[in-house]
Amino acid sequence: MKRDIFKHLEEWKRSSRRKPLILNGARQVGKTYALKRFGKTAYENIAYLNFEKDEKLAQYFEGTLDPRQLIQILSIHTEVEIKPQHTLLVLDEIQECPKALNSLKYFCEEANEFHVVAAGSLLGVKTAGREGFPVGKVNFLHMYPLTFFEFLNALGHEKTRVFLEEYSTTEPIQNPLHEKLIQLLKVYFFVGGMPEAVAEYAKTNNLNVVREIQLEILNAYERDFAKHAPPQEIMKITTVWKQVHRQLAKENKKFIFSAIRKSARGRDYEDAIQWLADAGLIHKSHLVESPKFPLSAYADNNIFKIFLMDVGLLGAQSNLSPRTIIDGDLLFTEFKGALTENYVAQEFIATKQQPPYYWTSEGIAEIDFLIEEEHEICPLEVKAGASQKKKSLLVYQQKYAPAKLARSTTMNLKQDGAITNYPLYFISRFFAKA
Repeated sequence: MKRDIFKHLEEWKRSSRRKPLILNGARQVGKTYALKRFGKTAYENIAYLNFEKDEKLAQYFEGTLDPRQLIQILSIHTEVEIKPQHTLLVLDEIQECPKALNSLKYFCEEANEFHVVAAGSLLGVKTAGREGFPVGKVNFLHMYPLTFFEFLNALGHEKTRVFLEEYSTTEPIQNPLHEKLIQLLKVYFFVGGMPEAVAEYAKTNNLNVVREIQLEILNAYERDFAKHAPPQEIMKITTVWKQVHRQLAKENKKFIFSAIRKSARGRDYEDAIQWLADAGLIHKSHLVESPKFPLSAYADNNIFKIFLMDVGLLGAQSNLSPRTIIDGDLLFTEFKGALTENYVAQEFIATKQQPPYYWTSEGIAEIDFLIEEEHEICPLEVKAGASQKKKSLLVYQQKYAPAKLARSTTMNLKQDGAITNYPLYFISRFFAKA
């Protein structure tokens, strides 16, 4: 399966600033597959180590952190000659061995001719607040579920993706292609971007099996809570996790703690929410009351929405029926557009590699996403289905007079006065241009 991460891995290999690389990402988004394939295609050979599967590996790093000694030991262990520039050394699930993580500092300082990649599914969780992290001595990449464009590749629609990536006007896309893409987007809303689910759909077109896979993934995540989370937080983490689809189904998608239980307060669940965010399972979008640079400085840390890391898993969590794929625009409007907004958040994060923000005005208007560009902040309103409502954008325009206004719906690409309508399937192009 071709993933966009390969391009970034190639850039890392060639970079004059190359340091040991840490590849972050939630479990089952395809990190191990990507690194093994990259090692086999871009290097003469690969030396692969997994600290979760082989707990004895940690003993090598207890004895020494000298990179040349480690190379010698690991070459013997893997039976692979680890050669500078020609062998990719992969340290998988490195969060299970803090000293191996610390060794990356010495690889950078003393043996940077060796190409080393570390990966960790719960790296953010296990290293939060921990001393000894090799700050400034590593490069970072983050891997997410397949985007919609990657999904097109996986289903054999590479030429369609290239067409969209090269499309450079605001003229409507030819209607037959537009309708085809809307149908493919419906399928993506159900299947999502988890590699196993996508591979199954590409092979069999069986949505029932896809749903079984998604439920297995959700169950695996909940087992991770019990295995890796602080004991006192497990119930809270599980509660928040199971609340996400319910909260997004509300008209006002702001996360309400009293919806969990009447006496619940934000500070009671701060650690649980942060654990899920560090694990890469949720994304937070904070309210910005005044859209100024930088948005992070004007965000309200106490008011936010929570999105799931994958729209397909959100549908599975919501018990969404496969029938919605054939029922007109129902999939886009289901749960008050929860899937649509989650999808846009997912595309934004994968494309921009930064957290999203939103804006409201005294209950009169709400802008779903604020896009921070170099010289301006662009408001983006997301509408379920083919809605042409634009009240919120006009309120925002009157207040702040932005250079651009944008809306994303199932409608075709078009210019509507000052507002540019981006079809939902085209939204990553909008983010990429920003």
